[in-house]
Amino acid sequence: MKKLLLLMTLISLPSYAAVSANVSIASDYIWRGMTQTDGIAVSGGFDYAAEGGFYAGIWGSNVNFNDSTGSGNGAEFDYYFGYGFEMGGIGVDLGYVSFDYPGNEDGLDFEEIVLGLSMGDLGLTFAMGQDGAPDYTEIAYGFGDIGFSYGQYDDYGDNLAISYGFGCGSYDCSVSYHDFSDDGYGGDEDALVFSISASL
Repeated sequence: MKKLLLLMTLISLPSYAAVSANVSIASDYIWRGMTQTDGIAVSGGFDYAAEGGFYAGIWGSNVNFNDSTGSGNGAEFDYYFGYGFEMGGIGVDLGYVSFDYPGNEDGLDFEEIVLGLSMGDLGLTFAMGQDGAPDYTEIAYGFGDIGFSYGQYDDYGDNLAISYGFGCGSYDCSVSYHDFSDDGYGGDEDALVFSISASL
């Protein structure tokens, strides 16, 4: 039903909506400090943005949650939409995200309502898990090509990330370091990740 709702929303977008696409290859897919692939990740998606602030899209990547047996191999597809606007000099973004793992029988699918606030290079994100899913809070700051972020994920742990973005010819590249502190997830994780991406 939620996928049908997203499709109907996209079809009803006005003619002035902009469409873009992106693709990326990374040495690892790190999400909130935790590896999702335990190795190479290939991802990509499509985004729709209207002049009024409405947006929607789909993004996907390979995933591997259990490299020792291969039972966690598969794919992740995220479906999202939201509305962004500015109020009193503060950017506000209210959105919905559905995280789907087709074919996985472990009940990994979940949804979040996300509130994002920004002022200049400073950003705050509050992701409210639905139907018992944990909440996530993150603060981020950008300084030129360097970005910093710190997040707390309920029942899982805290994560710190430092990234540097730079051009690679006609592509966008980045190097990032991620440090994850376990809070019941099952083990600390640290990673140095390189990625190269392109957008249309």
